[in-house]
Amino acid sequence: MTDPHDPDPHGVPKPPHPEHRREPLPQFHPKPGKEDPGAPARIQALLEAPSYRRADQDVDFLEREEVRGLRLQLDYLKPELLMQQEEIGHTIVVFGSTRIVEPAAAEQRLSTLEKRLREHPDDRQLQRKLALARRILENSRYYSVAREFGRLVGESGDGPRDCRLVIMTGGGPGMMEAASRGAFEAGAKTIGLNIDLPHEQFPNPYITPELCFRFRYFALRKMHFLRRARALVVFPGGYGTLDELFETLTLIQTRTIRPVPVVLIGRAFWERALNFDFLRDEGVIDAEDREIFWFAETAGEAWDGILDWYGTCGEPLFPAPGTSR
Repeated sequence: MTDPHDPDPHGVPKPPHPEHRREPLPQFHPKPGKEDPGAPARIQALLEAPSYRRADQDVDFLEREEVRGLRLQLDYLKPELLMQQEEIGHTIVVFGSTRIVEPAAAEQRLSTLEKRLREHPDDRQLQRKLALARRILENSRYYSVAREFGRLVGESGDGPRDCRLVIMTGGGPGMMEAASRGAFEAGAKTIGLNIDLPHEQFPNPYITPELCFRFRYFALRKMHFLRRARALVVFPGGYGTLDELFETLTLIQTRTIRPVPVVLIGRAFWERALNFDFLRDEGVIDAEDREIFWFAETAGEAWDGILDWYGTCGEPLFPAPGTSR
């Protein structure tokens, strides 16, 4: 009888199995205890030693200071590859306060504080909280504007499945939640770029799961905010919002990036928070730097302004697939 493992009669052997051998290699068998009673324990200790961990699976090694460069690369590469996988073309980036909640939640918070203050009318801390709750309720109208703006973007182009233009936010609550929510309700994808902070946090529930990212480094997160951006829409906010706004204004001012529309929602807020005309009049920015952005009050005004901006510069808001800025 012919041995099935014998070579072809013409001298050509059969291809080896891609995974299994007929005869295991010696290293597939650990040294037995009958040859050396201490060998099995020493082998187990070696298998558990940190040095034996594969580098890409060794979290302690990846946390070392010397590996910072690799971590930076990973912070860039993972979101980049996954956005390519989801066929994301370009984005409209929305920033704004995490503290401005939807109107119903703001009303509930105010009502609760009013009740507590009636019980403790001399509590100065409660008085302060109540004053802030009234401001949050007043500003909660911006939640509705951001939600409507997200819907407009989600329904633009060829409809919700058109990934040439997608809402991108910092992934948190408040204004970011509102913009994500509007796009989500339109049936569109929405991207959230969350950041690691010292305390536990949660992404807002309206981000597309395949596009919900968490960054270690602010710098790489900022880069991804602008990498595909076709516009920046900024709602009232605090330090984080101002940081992202001024970084974008500086990059446009210096032409480090090609100009994109920058829309500030809520003129009354912004003119009180920041006096751009003062900066211009003091000579620390030029008149043309004051023209990098404009104000809008409603979602429709912001969206129409972005469309007009691209119409004026003769560049399509929806670039052809495969193109990038």
